[in-house]
Amino acid sequence: MFVLSNFFSALAYLINFVCDAYIWVTIGRVIISWVNADPYNPVVRFLHAVTEPILSRLRRLLPFLAMGGIDFSPMVLILAIMFLQKFLVPTLHQLAG
Repeated sequence: MFVLSNFFSALAYLINFVCDAYIWVTIGRVIISWVNADPYNPVVRFLHAVTEPILSRLRRLLPFLAMGGIDFSPMVLILAIMFLQKFLVPTLHQLAG
């Protein structure tokens, strides 16, 4: 039984780390969008490639959030990730018990 407990605990830590990293990648994408960055730069291409699949889905689901030319989809994505962190990670830790 301790093997399953350790698995859930490790899974919780991994999910928490991935969520934190994705939040920082999204923040980097937002900052890059504010400046006139070179679109052929490998860092810019990476940030765009990693975040665009989820952000484009959010823009399709929530078209009303693009008010006044401001794209709120990164903020919605970060809030959704934070919700997952506050809900899923403690649940996995409790399962590890």
